[in-house]
Amino acid sequence: MNPIQIACPHCNAVNRMPGERLGDKPQCGKCKKPLFIGKPVELHPGNVNSVLDKNDIPVLVDCWAPWCGPCRSFAPIFEQAATNLEPKIRLAKLNTEAVPSIAQRWAIRSIPTLILFKQGKEVQRVSGAMSLPQLQQWLRSVGI
Repeated sequence: MNPIQIACPHCNAVNRMPGERLGDKPQCGKCKKPLFIGKPVELHPGNVNSVLDKNDIPVLVDCWAPWCGPCRSFAPIFEQAATNLEPKIRLAKLNTEAVPSIAQRWAIRSIPTLILFKQGKEVQRVSGAMSLPQLQQWLRSVGI
């Protein structure tokens, strides 16, 4: 059994667990809430480092803004992807208007932009809204 670490989406505590147990609806050892919530985690300066750096599973971030029509139309697809893809991958959202410092650090030039992180490092990015089958195909093409 290879232990992996998962950051709690509620309290940011790091939980170590056997990778084989990800599908067993694990709970946080600190706050006792579910480690997988079936929806994207909202990123902000207080949790971005733990979400990206403390999850041994890949993290897919949707960079969006409230005024963006394609972002709003993509939001329910991204929500559905979170339901379908957890616990294999953690999905998160970054409101580029609310947290411009992170958007600038990641050099977000257009929205929506999806960024895939592994062990806290960006490994792939794609811009533009897509359907759920297109999103799943893109993730398969990058090895998820």
